[in-house]
Amino acid sequence: MIKFLDLHKINARFEPEFQELFKRFLDTGHYILGNEVAQFESDFAAYCGTNYCIGTANGLDALTLIFNSFIQLGRLQPNDEVLVPANTYIASILSIINAGLQPILVEPDLETYNLSPLELEKNITKKTKAILVVHLYGQLANMKAVNSIAQSHGLLVVEDAAQAHGAIDNANLKAGNLSDAAAFSFYPSKNLGALGDGGAVTTNDSSLAETLKLMRNYGSSKKYENEIIGVNSRLDGLQAAFLNVKLKFLDADNSQRQQIAQRYLTEVKNKKITLPFYSGTKDHVFHVFVVRVENRSEFAHYLESQKVEYLIHYPIAPHRQNALKAFQNYNLPITDYIHNTVISIPINPVLTDDEVSKVIEIINAY
Repeated sequence: MIKFLDLHKINARFEPEFQELFKRFLDTGHYILGNEVAQFESDFAAYCGTNYCIGTANGLDALTLIFNSFIQLGRLQPNDEVLVPANTYIASILSIINAGLQPILVEPDLETYNLSPLELEKNITKKTKAILVVHLYGQLANMKAVNSIAQSHGLLVVEDAAQAHGAIDNANLKAGNLSDAAAFSFYPSKNLGALGDGGAVTTNDSSLAETLKLMRNYGSSKKYENEIIGVNSRLDGLQAAFLNVKLKFLDADNSQRQQIAQRYLTEVKNKKITLPFYSGTKDHVFHVFVVRVENRSEFAHYLESQKVEYLIHYPIAPHRQNALKAFQNYNLPITDYIHNTVISIPINPVLTDDEVSKVIEIINAY
């Protein structure tokens, strides 16, 4: 069986260091917002090229706290409209709803699966106050176009960079440093994954950073003194320590993903398979490698019979979910088509050359 993702094998590379870190962490007796969190925040901000990084409990909280902090600062108001790609993972949309804002679902570009600047512009109204951009599957959205549109309409721009750790644009700026604020998830399967939940916000905005620090910690900077209404959403110290170990290897792991992607793009030759767009640059870190197949269920059964694991990102479009019944009247043919035809094949930094060759051979024989 060729696994879609072998998390044990990915993390086994760091086990001796993890064991040592755990003992050191245990010995400190300081388990909440300690030195390990501060160190990771400093190192991840430096990695992304931003002035600030604020650790949170998970990626959804990171996004929600960004919007709540903008409301706290008076830069957004309840019920303001936020444009968001319709084909994202539901968490992007939930963050907007959870902050008391109104998501407006926008069709993506079929080639890149990212937000379409043309569709974006069409959906701007007087109520629009922000754009939530998602770097879906690990590929940077067209931030030059998005930021230009936002600037001309006076809109905030937030990045959902949960799948794009380390992606770099042609101006050498990284995901997390292309907007007013960005949210990351460190869910175990991410390119930079913890051994549990974790998230972070990166920004260059000092007032936003200070508000986020308060907001994630009950609205408090001093114990038992609460300045604003906040929540409990703090990056765990042990997870921060693990992440800092793995951060040193992120670029090498991303490079390995890109090399595997290049092999797929060059060697998969099957007219039934639509391969993803890739510019060949570092703007895509291939969190997942997504292909399109008209008869997905047949292809999925074929992969199962050949002992190749796969996943579907994502089988049900957000506006088709029971949780979002209010959005079922949206007419989103491109989004529906994507969600009905995409399937992800194995790609990760511990996939061997032989396994990649076998996947290619199996797909070409379909």
